Amino acid sequence: MKITLKDGSVKEYGEEKSVYEIAKDISDGLARAACAGELNGKIVDLRTKVTEDADLNIITANDPEGLKVIRHTTAHILAEAVKRLFPDAKVTIGPAIADGFYYDFDAKPFSREDLDHIEAEMKKIIKEGHEITRFTLPKEEAIRFMQEKDEPFKVELIEELPEDAVISFYDQGGFVDLCAGPHLMSTKGIKAYKLISSSMAYWRGDSNRARLQRIYGTAFQKKDELKEHLEKLEDAKRRDHNRLGREMGLFTTVDVIGQGLPLFTPKGTKMIMKLQRWIEDLEEKEWGYVRTRTPLMAKSDLYKISGHWDHYKEGMFVLGDEETEKEVFALRPMTCPFQYYVYKNEQHSYRDLPYRMGETSTLFRSEDSGEMHGLTRVRQFTISEGHLIVRPDQMVEEFKGCLALAKHCLQTLGVEEDVTYHLSKWDPDNREKYIGEPAVWEETQQHMRNVLNELDITFVEDVGEAAFYGPKVDINARNVYGKDDTMITVQWDALLAEQFDMYYIDANGDKVRPCIIHRTSLGCYERTLAWLIEKYAGKFPTWLCPEQVRVLPISEKYEAYAESVRKELAKNGIDATADNRSEKIGFKIREARLDKLPYMLVVGQKEEEEGTVSVRSRFAGDEGSKSLADFITALKREIDTKEIRKEEVSVEK
Repeated sequence: MKITLKDGSVKEYGEEKSVYEIAKDISDGLARAACAGELNGKIVDLRTKVTEDADLNIITANDPEGLKVIRHTTAHILAEAVKRLFPDAKVTIGPAIADGFYYDFDAKPFSREDLDHIEAEMKKIIKEGHEITRFTLPKEEAIRFMQEKDEPFKVELIEELPEDAVISFYDQGGFVDLCAGPHLMSTKGIKAYKLISSSMAYWRGDSNRARLQRIYGTAFQKKDELKEHLEKLEDAKRRDHNRLGREMGLFTTVDVIGQGLPLFTPKGTKMIMKLQRWIEDLEEKEWGYVRTRTPLMAKSDLYKISGHWDHYKEGMFVLGDEETEKEVFALRPMTCPFQYYVYKNEQHSYRDLPYRMGETSTLFRSEDSGEMHGLTRVRQFTISEGHLIVRPDQMVEEFKGCLALAKHCLQTLGVEEDVTYHLSKWDPDNREKYIGEPAVWEETQQHMRNVLNELDITFVEDVGEAAFYGPKVDINARNVYGKDDTMITVQWDALLAEQFDMYYIDANGDKVRPCIIHRTSLGCYERTLAWLIEKYAGKFPTWLCPEQVRVLPISEKYEAYAESVRKELAKNGIDATADNRSEKIGFKIREARLDKLPYMLVVGQKEEEEGTVSVRSRFAGDEGSKSLADFITALKREIDTKEIRKEEVSVEK
C-alpha cells in the first residue's frame, strides 16, 4: 500500500501499519512528538491501523489538533481522578475547548482544596502510565455496559444515537469512558496541566435539567508553555471587568434583585452617561440622526407582525398568558418595530430619505442564569440603537456610512485594532429559521460582501449567524479570557418593511417599499464598559474617567485653596474632587495612584501664593508647577479631543 505524506513524499508497505508505526518509520523524533494522525482528512488515534492507500499527516503538539488531543486526554484523566476520590460522582461530558478543557460531574460543589487533591490524583494516574485503548460495542450492549457502571448521563447520550450505531469507548487502566476520541496512547503523554476553577453548569445547557459541577483545566506539551499561559490567566483575572469593575466601585449586583441586573454606582453611572452623551451628540450633530423615545413594552400583536413572537419568544420576558388574558404584553428585546411606527406616523417622500432614527434604548433579554457574567451577559441593558429607512439606491452608501461611524467610535476609544469583523449569513439548509426568499438573502449578502471589500475590511463569513430577518456585520471583541463578544452590529434588511407596510412616495407619486438598516454606533453600553475596563485595566482615557482630577492639600491650612481649585475645575466642566482628609500627603498620593486617577494637583503655601498647582499625572509622573489657567486649558483640550495619552513612566511605585 502507498501512504502519501503531507510533504508529498510516499511510503510503501507490504502489510498494514498503525499510524504510530508509520511515524516511527519516518523518524524516532516524530514518533515521540506524535499525538494523533490525520488519515484521509480525519483525525485518528496513533493506534489506528492503515490497511490501504491513504493520505496521512502526523499530528504533533505544535498543531492545534494535537494540542486538542492532549487536552481531551487530560479531561479523561481528570474524570478518572474524580471517580477515584468521589466514587458517588456521575460523569457526563468532558471536551477540549479553546484554552483547555472541562468536565461536568453530577456531584457536590468542588472546593479549591478538592481541586488540589484531584490534581495530585491526576499526577498518580499519569505516573502509572496506563495505556489508552479504544473499543466499540453495539448500541444495546453499550447501554447495558453503562447501566452496570451506574452512569445515567452516559446512558442518555447512547440512547439518542441511531440503532445501528457502533459506540466507541476508551479504556485507561480500567477506567472506561464513552468517547469518540482520539486520545494519546498512554496517560504518560501528559506533561503539563493545571486545574483552573470549578463552577455550576446545567446538563445539556438546560436550566430545567440536573445542576452539575464543572471543573475547568488546561494542558500543554511543555511546562514553560503552561507557565506562560497561567501568567496570562493571572493578568486576565486582574483585568476581568467583573472583578476590577467592582473593586473600582463602578457597579455591583445584589442577589435579591437578581442575576444579570447590575446596579451602577455614581462613578459607573457617570462613565455610562459620558458614553451615551457622546454617541447621542455624534449621531445627531454630525451624522444626521433624529432621536426617538419609545415604550419599554408592547402587546404581543407587535411582535407577531415583526416575527419575533415566532422566532424569538423564548428570549423575551412575556407578561401574561395568551390562553387566559385578552392582552398579553412583553418587554422589548429590540427597538426596531417601535421606530417603524415612528416612521409610519407621517407620510414620507423619496426626498425625505434616508430617514435616520437613533435612540438610547433599554432592552430586555431572558438569558439563562448560567449564561450571566458581569456586564457582558445581562438581562437588562442599554444600547445605542437606530434604524435607517432608505431608498434601495441609497442602501450601499448608507451601509458604508454606518460602518464608518462604528469605526470612528472604535478609533476614538482606542480599540479598533482589537476587533474582528464577521459577515453573519443565513443557513440555506435551515430555511425554517428565516423569513424571506433565498434570492433576496443571497443578493443582500453579496451587497454586504462588496461593501466590506470596498472598505478594505478583513472579515470572516459565519453561516447560520444571521438574524431571522436579515444578514448582518458583527464587530466582535475578545475578552480577557479569549471569548468573543459582539460589540456592534450593522444589519441589512430588505424584508421587514413589507411586514409593517412601510412605504415612501417616489417621484411619480407611487408608493414604494423602502429598505432598512438596523445598526448601533457603539452597541450595548454595559458591554462596552466591560470591554474598556479590561482593555485599559481601569486606567481609562481622561475624558471617560468619572474622576479626572483630585486636588490634594498638603495640610489643613490649604483646604480652602484646594476647594477653590476644585470649584474652578468644575466650572470648566472637569470632574474633580478635593481630598481634605487629615492624612499625610504621601498617603493621599498613593491612594490616588491606586484609584488610577489621571491627574493629581498638590497644593500648599507656594501654590496658594502664586495661584498655581503642582501637577502629578498617571502618564508622566511629576509634571511640575503650572498656573491653574494653563492646566485647565491643556486638560480641556485633552478631554474635548478625547486624546488617549500614553504612560511615559511608571508611577505605580
